[in-house]
Amino acid sequence: MYKDAGILLESGTNEIEIVEFGVRHIRFGINVIKVREIINPVTINPVPNSHPYVEGIIELRGEVLPIVDIAKALKLPPSDTPEKDKFIVTEFNQQKIVFHVHSVTKIHRLSWKQIEKPSELYQGLETQITGVVKMEQELILLLDFEKLITDVNPDFGIDVSSVKKLGERKRSNKRIVIAEDSPLLRRLIGDTLEEAGYVITEFFENGQDALAYLESIVAGNKAIEDQVQLVITDIEMPQMDGHHLTKRIKENDKLSILPVIVFSSLITEDLQHKGQMVGASAQVSKPEIKRLIEQIDSLIL
Repeated sequence: MYKDAGILLESGTNEIEIVEFGVRHIRFGINVIKVREIINPVTINPVPNSHPYVEGIIELRGEVLPIVDIAKALKLPPSDTPEKDKFIVTEFNQQKIVFHVHSVTKIHRLSWKQIEKPSELYQGLETQITGVVKMEQELILLLDFEKLITDVNPDFGIDVSSVKKLGERKRSNKRIVIAEDSPLLRRLIGDTLEEAGYVITEFFENGQDALAYLESIVAGNKAIEDQVQLVITDIEMPQMDGHHLTKRIKENDKLSILPVIVFSSLITEDLQHKGQMVGASAQVSKPEIKRLIEQIDSLIL
């Protein structure tokens, strides 16, 4: 049982705990915060006409949950010893999903600085990976679970068309800085902000690059509020996570006036306090793009 293990980490320390798991000979990792529990395989009920990655559904404590086969999703062979496989029960993006893996080994506590951006050397896996951890004699790859579930069901992802429900929008001259490591989400967020009238945006792949940009503005003796009006940040990013970025902004006298919205798949009732502790102005769960726009409106219009 791994439930709530990650909540023990203080907020804003730029640390992460990951559960290491294996699929064939490859080692992967998932943020402990996403993991509710790890169980031995149970009976899977097939679902007709389901996505190829979906093995079926299982019943767990009265809940019916879909199960996604990681090996199929990554085009890897099935396990040689299926009786030893594990099911990782997760909750993120306001969804509970079970992932079928071949082994689960240990929990590692890391700094985000130890996590590097993936290169294009991972033989077809590069679009599925958000970070790489070098540990002793092996590499641990952090899988992009948000992309995985969006591949299975696009309804789990960001729906740009939902912004049209807000009615006609005027173009805004407000400048927004966004820290987001996923190329897919950078594009979707950019399209959404443009649809909502926010056409002046600066995107960064992680919190460290975003912070360096903001600090460079005030180093030039410019008032930050004249140059940038709002920051949006993901939580999980290599080098510097969104909670640490928010903390650094709020601790800097010249930057603290900036409103910061944390926009992440990890926003749950259990974890709201983490964003509050570092001074986030608002926290929005990843699929709720319409609510993100409403929060931006309330903070800078």
